[in-house]
Amino acid sequence: MKNRIIVVGAGAAGLMAAGQAAANGAEVVLLEKMAQPGRKIHISGKGRCNLTNVAPLLEFLAHFGKNGKFLRQCFQQFFSPELLRFFEEHGLETVTERGGRVFPAQGRAGDVVAVFKDWLAGLPVSLRPASAVEGLLLEQGQIGGVLCNGQPVQGRAVILAAGGSSYPATGSSGDGCRLAESAGHSIVPLRPALVPVETGGGLAARLAGLHLRNVGVRLLLNGKKRADAFGELLFMKYGLSGPVILTLSSLMVDALRAGDTVSVVLDLKPALDEQKLEARLLRDFAERRKESMDLVLRGLLPEQMVPVCLEEIGLTAERLAGEITAAERKRLRGWLKAVTLPVTGYRGFKEAIITAGGVSLAEVDSRTMQSKLCKGLYLAGELLDLQADTGGYNLQAAFSTGWLAGRSAAEQLRHSGGSC
Repeated sequence: MKNRIIVVGAGAAGLMAAGQAAANGAEVVLLEKMAQPGRKIHISGKGRCNLTNVAPLLEFLAHFGKNGKFLRQCFQQFFSPELLRFFEEHGLETVTERGGRVFPAQGRAGDVVAVFKDWLAGLPVSLRPASAVEGLLLEQGQIGGVLCNGQPVQGRAVILAAGGSSYPATGSSGDGCRLAESAGHSIVPLRPALVPVETGGGLAARLAGLHLRNVGVRLLLNGKKRADAFGELLFMKYGLSGPVILTLSSLMVDALRAGDTVSVVLDLKPALDEQKLEARLLRDFAERRKESMDLVLRGLLPEQMVPVCLEEIGLTAERLAGEITAAERKRLRGWLKAVTLPVTGYRGFKEAIITAGGVSLAEVDSRTMQSKLCKGLYLAGELLDLQADTGGYNLQAAFSTGWLAGRSAAEQLRHSGGSC
């Protein structure tokens, strides 16, 4: 009992925390409410698992916004080079792709979970699946264990790594935040992040299924530009998805929650400024002046977009290119550079990649991941108020905070003779 640490949640943070705690002398009980560990790892990166990103530290931290500074001390101890070395030592080859994103070389997220299973099997870790934690055992502001499946499980320290609320089918349903709150922690309101958005006007529904690769996106809040991005976009029946939308979605979600007017403006020809686009249109219309507009526009747009474009700018498909007036050409040029969709809402936690909000960082010691409010309680992973863009940043934060929490809890027990 004097060396027992209980880890709640067997996701990225919890698996790493359990292994580190055990490797540093603790007896670990790893409680996972699902039947198998690592359920969310299995589906991350569309089943490929974007482990981390090779961006340098300052650039990496910037992807977390103002809260990124909390991770500085953690990353100085265990960052992407250390994580990649960990996987290499355990037989997992990795590959670095566009944008510095790192994946398992075979493209299988299950290989990542297998590494952790094999690692923990050789350590004093008791993995208990189908073990739902209902509460913390607290006495005079100090941890004494947890209540699991209606029974007390005693321990000198508890590491909460139960995830956020995104993809609840994987086990992340806000349990960790509720447990932290019961220990006195403040919870920054939870909301979906890296999530598709809903749009009005019916344009997206008409283009549902269309995937655009190189599109510029401007985000307008109350009519003023707030951010822009470039990349891939996917039209859905309800609105917009794809990497470029997910990247901007946190700003959109927070703005909608604040009652702001939100819209996105798509630049379908980001490589051409107004002058170059005008020259392109003049050339195309002159060279193909006897062809109908629906045929000519296929040289500028995906076929699915052509009838939508014609309707939006008020032209018939049969109109000949040579008959287009300067005013009509201006309308076309304006549409190609500024397809505007009002954002009316966002999808729920079931479709969100991560959770925004969580345990207030002001109440967690960034040097150890120990709670400042409850002795013996450590917090790691997505239940913390940390969220970043897509690209491997969030998973690295989970691994790193789990590493630090596990190591810190074990060292604290050892140095204090088994008492946190």
